[in-house]
Parts: sequence; structure tokens; C-alpha cells
Amino acid sequence: MTNSAGLGGGRPSLVPPAFPTVFAQPQVAHGASIPQARVSPEPVPIPTAGAALPRAGRTAPLWIAALLALILIALVGYFLNALGPGASLIGGVAALIPLAGVLFAVRLIDRWEPEPRGLMVLAVAWGAIASVGIALGVDLLLGFVFGFDTSPLGDALSTVVQAPVVEEVAKGLGVLLIFLTARRAFDGPVDGIVYGALVGAGFAFTENIQYFGIGFIEGGVADVTQIFFLRGILSPFAHVMFTSIIGFALGLAARRSGRVRDAMGPFLIGLAGAILLHAFWNGSAVFGDFFGLYLTLQVPLFILFIVGILGLRREEARLTRQRLSDYAAAGWFTPQEVDMLATGSGRRAALAWAAGLRGDRTSTMKGFITDATALAAARQRSITGRDPRAAEDEHVLLARVTAARAALFAP
Repeated sequence: MTNSAGLGGGRPSLVPPAFPTVFAQPQVAHGASIPQARVSPEPVPIPTAGAALPRAGRTAPLWIAALLALILIALVGYFLNALGPGASLIGGVAALIPLAGVLFAVRLIDRWEPEPRGLMVLAVAWGAIASVGIALGVDLLLGFVFGFDTSPLGDALSTVVQAPVVEEVAKGLGVLLIFLTARRAFDGPVDGIVYGALVGAGFAFTENIQYFGIGFIEGGVADVTQIFFLRGILSPFAHVMFTSIIGFALGLAARRSGRVRDAMGPFLIGLAGAILLHAFWNGSAVFGDFFGLYLTLQVPLFILFIVGILGLRREEARLTRQRLSDYAAAGWFTPQEVDMLATGSGRRAALAWAAGLRGDRTSTMKGFITDATALAAARQRSITGRDPRAAEDEHVLLARVTAARAALFAP
């Protein structure tokens, strides 16, 4: 993955000496000039909808929602016909449990700079509806063209080769669509991991409905319990990890330039990584000792995944501190406020302080933290030259931060 951005003509390499680390970013512009803050700024009202950030580049087109609605109708008919209402309902209720756990984990990952809620819903919906619909459609098409091979060899090829390729392509298209249509909300690797994880979580949810429903039909509660242990307890993050690789690759591309032509190489390499990891996971169940490999390889891999995310979060905190220090030098923040905004412990202390103010101003402090973090991200996009409208975001966010700051210190 390190060499992905070096493929194709004209893209900068991710390896030294062009960049000191894979997370370093080119500085192609100086960003909008920061005006000096007044010594005693007058209180300003909390901005209303008129001071909202521009929606362009942060939302997906309506045709994607229309497409999802059509596929959903077809999927509902498929499940009702294949499983029946009772088994579908039981499978759906059981599938909600691992989905809730995964969404909670993704929420923790995304707390530093939350993504737009609409895009997060879209990511889950794409995974749960479009990805499953594409995978089922391709499987049926291949079956009609080449025949439905139920031999042991055919089942093995379907599980280890066909399923990883078809499913990861279907899920990866969702992450790519978010990148293409909402690039201003796709700032870097953590954002990509969040979107990829949500697509994977949605796919696993619908796939679990099918597995749990079939288990109930064939073996009742006993079979559902066994399948739930394997899929809901041991491996709820499997699809999340697979598709997160695609999101991570696109996130690196977004951080470097955000241009479509610079993203296709990383996307294909991330897709290849997701397919290989998916194939390895399925192959361990078909050809090897699943539980042995689960403990010796898959658990360490999951731990490595968590460690990698923590490292990326530290990088986000470093960038927040660096960019807000630019504003502190102009008098908009104190150095103590920058320290508070750039650390998890500082944010927790600030929320506790705000809760003790008259009227409990926790919500105002949350807005202050969120907008200040977004302000740092907007300035980073401006400096790297990948968002020509970043200066407009800076202006809006600075007004909102100033208003929230005045409200926090109001008597």
C-alpha cells in the first residue's frame, strides 16, 4: 500500500525522499491569511443556519438514495420469498446485536472529527442494500452462465475466490462513491476507515439476516445460537476490517490531493488488499483449522488493526494542534486552549468545566470543540491546496468558534 500513490503518471511517491512518512502532506499553498483577533472581541450571537458550512462536496446526490430504495424493494421481496416472514424477522433482530456493537466501535473511532451523519447513514445503507444486491445479482448471473456447481471444489472456489472478489468490489464501490461525490468530507485515512467500516458493517448486517434465518429454518434456536456465536461474537468486525483497507487507501489519496485520477491507483491496491484478506479469512474456515488460525493469526491481526487506528488518531490530534497554533499566533486562541482542543484529556476537562457553568453549557462546549477541530481540518485542506473552498469554510467556522467562545464566557 505504501507504493500505491507512486503508480501512474505524475503522482507523488509515498516514500522518502518525497515525504518523510506516509502521513506527510505536500504544502502547495499558504492558506488564507488569518486576521489578527481583536483584544476584546464583542460578543456575537450563536450563528444560525445562515452560517452553516456549504453543503457542496459534503453530500451525495439523490440518485444514489433512489437507487438504494429500488434495490431495497427487491431485497425485501427476495428475503420474504427465500426465508419467509418469520425467519427473516428473527434473523433481522439477531443481526441488530452485532451491528450495534460495530456502530458503537466506529463511533469511538470517529469522535475526534465526526463525519456528516447523512454520509454515515449512506455508508451503512450502501453496505446493507446495494452491496448485498450487487453480490446476489452477480452470483445468480454467474450461476446461470456457468452453472450452479455444488461439488466440494465448487463450494470452495465460491467461498475463497468468488465471494471475496464480488463482495469487496460491491462494498468498495460504495466507499469510492462517497469519495467521488463528497470529497470535502473525506479528509484522510481515519475518514476512509470510518466510511469503509460502516459499509462493511451494513453488508454484514444483511448477510447475517440470511445466515441466521437459514439457521432457524434448518435447526431452530440451537443452530441460530451456534451461528450467532461464530458471526456475532467471534467475527463481527471481519467485513469491517476488509472494507476499511479500501477506505484507508482512499483516505491517503484524499489527504495528498483529492483528485480522482490520483485516487484510482490507491483504490485498486486497497481493493486487492481487501480481497486477499477476505479470501484468507474464508480459506481458514474451508481448508484449515479455523479456531487455531483465529487465535494465532486473526486475533493478532485485529489487534494490529486497532493499534493502527490509534496511531492515525494521534496523527489527527497532531494536525489539530499544528493548525490551531496558526490561529493562536494570531490571537484567536490561547496556547492553553490549543492544548485543550488537541488532547482527549483536555477535551474531557473542558466538558466537565462547562457542565459546572450556569445553565450547564456542555452542549456549547461540544460545539466549540467540534467546530475548532473542523477549523483545523479546513485550514489543512487550504494549505495542501486540495480544496479551493476551504478558505470559505475557515471564515464560517471561525465565526462559529468565536460565537461559542463568547457564549461560554458570558455571565
